Amino acid sequence: MRAVTYVKNDTVEIWDKPVPEIAPDEVLLKVGGAGLCHSDIAIINFGDDNPLIGSTLGHEVAGTVERIGADVSGWAEGDAALVALVLSCGQCRECLAGRDNQCEVVSPRGSLAPLSPGIGSPGGMADYIAVKAHHLDPIGDLDPVDAAPLADAALTPMHAINTVRDRLDADATVVTIGLGGLGHMALQILAATTGARIIALDTDDEKLAFAREHGADLALKSDGEAAARILEETRGVGADVVFDFVGVQPTVDLALAVVRVGGAIRFVGLGGGSFEYVANSGALPWGVNIERAYGGTRSDLRQAVALARQGKIGVEVVRYSLDDAVQAFDDLHHGKIQGRAVLVP
Repeated sequence: MRAVTYVKNDTVEIWDKPVPEIAPDEVLLKVGGAGLCHSDIAIINFGDDNPLIGSTLGHEVAGTVERIGADVSGWAEGDAALVALVLSCGQCRECLAGRDNQCEVVSPRGSLAPLSPGIGSPGGMADYIAVKAHHLDPIGDLDPVDAAPLADAALTPMHAINTVRDRLDADATVVTIGLGGLGHMALQILAATTGARIIALDTDDEKLAFAREHGADLALKSDGEAAARILEETRGVGADVVFDFVGVQPTVDLALAVVRVGGAIRFVGLGGGSFEYVANSGALPWGVNIERAYGGTRSDLRQAVALARQGKIGVEVVRYSLDDAVQAFDDLHHGKIQGRAVLVP
């Protein structure tokens, strides 16, 4: 089968690999779509000593069941399914508490990232992927191409939003920075599930136009004037919640500049920005809650799928043939993609 393979620093190629054999508790999924996100770009830029070199990429995967292991029940050939982002054990303390994105077994402290398809386990940018049955969720009549990015592009903002849902009442102001793959889904989730006032920011005019059409109360250029405008719009108080889906230094600085006393910041983007925390310093307002957000739980994922099936959220998909994977990586790297690129075998 064809498989998009990380071969050396900043380089992917399509290799011919064997169709995976499945264990008794696994399902062979015929891939219908595999999303491509900026974390894939980050992965292939880790250097030539990266332990992931040689692996098949792709952590946003949907398709149809091709073959079923002897011990699998509840699935039939032809069923449409989405692969969970975080491959949890299902039995440790965290999993049993519903925090499966923090599984103690597959995502121990100090790991690069929680074990996921394409990140420590064979990914879905291929014709087939072998998956443990308990890592699959049904998608009903959703097109697997449109559903695949839900595994991360919708899951990750859904989880980040759920961690501050108690703050997102009707008189709250929420700022979302970056309207790319994750950010454009966060905007839609916020509009569909909260009554908060939404201020959306990006540097791209097309993305700002999308925001205005999909629930943003105010769409602003993310520039040197943005912080002052947000503080003006909130009468100097600041935003109740700030989501940073970029994570570069200017967006980190912006998030810190506009969060209110007692507010919350969720840093989701992996742009390498940073801030210095000094105890008893006035640089950070009192009571601000900050979290380094990653992925989400199976409950978060099912909420996202339900919203998609109801037509309340939808990924802006740019389709590429699996054979054009190298071009898709290049287009994403150079900012040519609105929404999410999806490879279609």
